[in-house]
Amino acid sequence: MVYENASILVTGATGNVGRLVVDSLLALGARNVRALTVNPSRAALPPSVGVFTGYLGRPSSLLAALDGVDLMYLAPKVETCDEVCRMAAGAGVRHIVDLAGVTGSPWEAVERAVEASGIPWTHLEAGEFMTNTQMWAPQIKTGDLVRDHAGESATAVIALEDIADVAARVLLDGGHPGRSYELTGPASVTRCSLVTQIGAALGRELRYLDLPLAEAIAYYAPTMGADNADWYFRDRPLLAEHPQTPLTTVADVLGRPATTFAEWARDHVDLFRPAENARR
Repeated sequence: MVYENASILVTGATGNVGRLVVDSLLALGARNVRALTVNPSRAALPPSVGVFTGYLGRPSSLLAALDGVDLMYLAPKVETCDEVCRMAAGAGVRHIVDLAGVTGSPWEAVERAVEASGIPWTHLEAGEFMTNTQMWAPQIKTGDLVRDHAGESATAVIALEDIADVAARVLLDGGHPGRSYELTGPASVTRCSLVTQIGAALGRELRYLDLPLAEAIAYYAPTMGADNADWYFRDRPLLAEHPQTPLTTVADVLGRPATTFAEWARDHVDLFRPAENARR
């Protein structure tokens, strides 16, 4: 790895992707990893990691963490990304790898802020996370019926571990500045099939109930919020007519296949089991 001795700051290190980026960097041999986290005890970071308490939503808390940093993984925080990127430029950061979104997505602003900073950049544009299926966990833990919408809509869901591994490789390899990597899983999978594969991992037969749009929004609004539920479900039928095309970017960057949903479901099956039945 070209930059294994570089000072690398991982922001959002308590978050699902950021925490995995730390692990991936260490696995690849990075020797000087810093983690920005609002809750160091929750992050449970290895002792070799330099821990800085801070929050992207409060840019002033990044001053100490940025001092002497060469490379940075930037978690998506739209509200403060402009200020954070200006601070990174002032601190002499030489490369930012951001997790953001394609043109028209809510996270496009992160990419624009990174580019405006003048720092060499690599954008990671991830598709739907496999972990989004946790929205069904309360139903699966208490029964065999999963209520959802547009069951034949299909997306190429991606494992967070794959996103983190790509981020770490891009940070350490060199040769990636100026590139935008759209990241997907290895196959486009329907909502119905996701439920079936979770059932297979559990050794149970789950049933899928397709709700009309308004009923789906109402059902998930208490946990997702009405606006988020509307945004999440409203365009789902389009993905039945035009399923998301899976890309080979993860395999191209990592030199290994992207994680399938069946593999992910087997590895994370306890997310869908009642606590008393989880594997010890």
